[in-house]
Amino acid sequence: MAKEMTGHCLCGHVTYRLDVEPVAQAFCYCADCQRQTGTAFSVVVAVPREAFHVEGDTLSSFETRGDVHGGPTRRHFCSGCGSPIFSAVEALPDLVYIKAGTLDDPSWLEPNAEVFTRSAQPWAPHLEQAARFETMPGA
Repeated sequence: MAKEMTGHCLCGHVTYRLDVEPVAQAFCYCADCQRQTGTAFSVVVAVPREAFHVEGDTLSSFETRGDVHGGPTRRHFCSGCGSPIFSAVEALPDLVYIKAGTLDDPSWLEPNAEVFTRSAQPWAPHLEQAARFETMPGA
């Protein structure tokens, strides 16, 4: 069994836990992640939806539509502090994408993929040994 991972928003009102190994760890350069994070990319950890347990009365969501991710994406955040927590992509219903900055201990992360490179800013950093995908694999 994998080590339990936990995380929370900036104010601590939304918390989560899981005890599975991540399916993927990546930099996402899609335009929606750029807008949500206010920077060039988002670091995400993909995990099985059924293993992800989130709690908090300030958990809210916003749905983005379009063909960016192969259909609608529901972006979950804390309405109290504004921290993005995770996203759920309709085209990949068995996974959620945790925003890595919300992990209580992100020191183990080793992102090895870059997705939506077609939207990457020319000045954005890149991972030297990463697999690169112009869009989202599997969507």
